[in-house]
Amino acid sequence: MKYGLPLAAAVCAVDQDRAEDFAVRGILQAGIVLATKRYFDGKPISRRPTGAGEGFPSGHTAAAFFGASDLAGKCFEDQPEAGAMAYGAAGLTGYSRIHAGEHTPQQVWTGALIGFSFGAADFGIGTDGASFSVGMKF
Repeated sequence: MKYGLPLAAAVCAVDQDRAEDFAVRGILQAGIVLATKRYFDGKPISRRPTGAGEGFPSGHTAAAFFGASDLAGKCFEDQPEAGAMAYGAAGLTGYSRIHAGEHTPQQVWTGALIGFSFGAADFGIGTDGASFSVGMKF
């Protein structure tokens, strides 16, 4: 899901003529994850359960939630079941990282928050204005 959800969202973004905005948000999300990993490396919060470093935040989870929130908010806006499935797949990605012993829950939650924030955002590049949509209307 680290690749599948963002790829599906990218296809949708191209189809909806918002590829540039999607690319900028994706690059920023990945950049923030990598910069945060480097900044906190060697600190206790970044230690993985395996003892390795650069665990904070979970990049797999960030990428999955980036794709899921873009899909749910912009591609599945009238299909809440599809949006829920995208978020569910992203959630399973985070769970799998904890279950595999690659990340702590805090590392996964932080990755999910970063990915969700950039996926749900719309910077308005090439459109009328910026917005924020989670896609799950209750």
